[in-house]
Amino acid sequence: MASNRSIDINILGRAYKVACTREEEPALVSAADYLDEKMHAIRGNSKVIGTERIAIMAGLNLAHDLLTHGGGGLVEEARVRLTECNALLDSVLEDQDKLF
Repeated sequence: MASNRSIDINILGRAYKVACTREEEPALVSAADYLDEKMHAIRGNSKVIGTERIAIMAGLNLAHDLLTHGGGGLVEEARVRLTECNALLDSVLEDQDKLF
């Protein structure tokens, strides 16, 4: 049975302690990073002031994406990131082949 442990995540420059299992940690950290990114974008691109209001707007935007596109916006963003990772891996492997 996996036991919970406490990890620190940072959102908009504030640290939060969150309980999770070791197995859940990578997904939780990714989710926190994604939320932080979205909240920074909202703060930078709008007149929304206050962490709570920014969090509500980020939550509404994420819920809208999930409900109207089945997470399509998130899926497309993941697809783009994976494509970039694949290109980077291909480049590294090509460089590796040149060495040998």
